[in-house]
Amino acid sequence: RMPSIFSYQSAEVDWCESNFARSAVIAEYYNTDGTSLLSFLLLAPLNFLGGEEPHRVCGRMELCHLKVPLLLAGVFSMYFHMTLSYVGQLLDELSILWTLAVAYSFWYPQAYFPKCIKTRRHFFWLTGITTIISTLMSFVKPTLNAYALNCIAFHLLYMTWKELKKCNDKRVHRMAAVMVMWWALAITSWISDRWLCWLWQAINFPYFHSFWHVLIALSLLYCFPLVIYFNVSYEMPSFKPKLEYWPSDSWPVVVPYITLEEPHKQC
Repeated sequence: RMPSIFSYQSAEVDWCESNFARSAVIAEYYNTDGTSLLSFLLLAPLNFLGGEEPHRVCGRMELCHLKVPLLLAGVFSMYFHMTLSYVGQLLDELSILWTLAVAYSFWYPQAYFPKCIKTRRHFFWLTGITTIISTLMSFVKPTLNAYALNCIAFHLLYMTWKELKKCNDKRVHRMAAVMVMWWALAITSWISDRWLCWLWQAINFPYFHSFWHVLIALSLLYCFPLVIYFNVSYEMPSFKPKLEYWPSDSWPVVVPYITLEEPHKQC
């Protein structure tokens, strides 16, 4: 008899943390708890972006469209690590895929569109069709989905590098470096948990996937404002974006955000 796709531990993936070690209900306690922290950290940058004019930025930059997908990604990830079910695994991975699709649809610079794509509307269709095909393919071999999703980060890093070559703002370069640092630590934790589980279980420290959740959230905390900064240059060229930190530059842990400086009207 085939196990139910909703059953506990019916997923094709099982992370290094021991199952039900801390709770009879939660399969991976620390991975689930780390995901709950992730969902809050993911939403944090969207609450601060725009500085004194969040509503205008939200309307023009479509920031609000990301809040729901990000929240769903956090909830589905919590459900997956709590149950390790097949449905939970697919919901976790597909919610990330569709969140990336929304981000690409609204934020991908038109200057980098394929030559056959002339408008943002056409790009929406291209992204949508690609995402639907990727969704269907994800059912073929679910164990490969996480690797494929992580590979998208290399394209984002490449785009960031191309944009940084055209930017002279040292604060932006510093923020990009911090973003890459957190991402490198995050992906190292993910790979370590996946490939060196035997080692971490031998020393009774199988928690690197929970570190991944927190570290990737910290990376995204810097990634979102960075994307907005570059996007303003394309979509709102009459405004001058400026990188700021909340609560202040002197704090060791800060939330970066973007303010928009309106150009003075000249007679």
